[in-house]
Amino acid sequence: MMTILKRNNFSIVLVILFLMFSCDDKSDFNQYKSIDAKGWKANDNVSFEFDVKDTISPKNLFINIRNNNEYSFSNLYVITELIFPNETVVVDTLQYEMADKRGKFLGDGFTEIKENKLFYKEKKVFPISGKYRFNVRHAMRKNGNVKPIEFLKGIQDVGFSIEN
Repeated sequence: MMTILKRNNFSIVLVILFLMFSCDDKSDFNQYKSIDAKGWKANDNVSFEFDVKDTISPKNLFINIRNNNEYSFSNLYVITELIFPNETVVVDTLQYEMADKRGKFLGDGFTEIKENKLFYKEKKVFPISGKYRFNVRHAMRKNGNVKPIEFLKGIQDVGFSIEN
């Protein structure tokens, strides 16, 4: 009886280990950069470099933002640059909702820190293989001002991820 129990325990552990290591991670790239405690400085790019080998499969690209209660806006404007290995540059100006109509922050998290996974490109097929660079900077302005906010407070981390 004891031998059967040991064999069953060993089999269960083996199956659990197999499942843990056989799960296919859907992320091709996932990286975060911390923002200075003073805030996200105007015109400062947060840059990510990544290699692309697969030029066939469509990928979903995300901008990941971790913000805290110091963030005093309901939205976020960013300017992005996707720089291809052949130096082609695609520039986008994007706007994301960060809070609902009542002012409650969107995103995941139980503490004051919320994590938002914001769609950048959906089903993107990279046309050429090689090293790409992705830059993102904030484009937040106070109403009526032309100049961007010098230090955007409340953004703790900016990330970029690519998923299958």
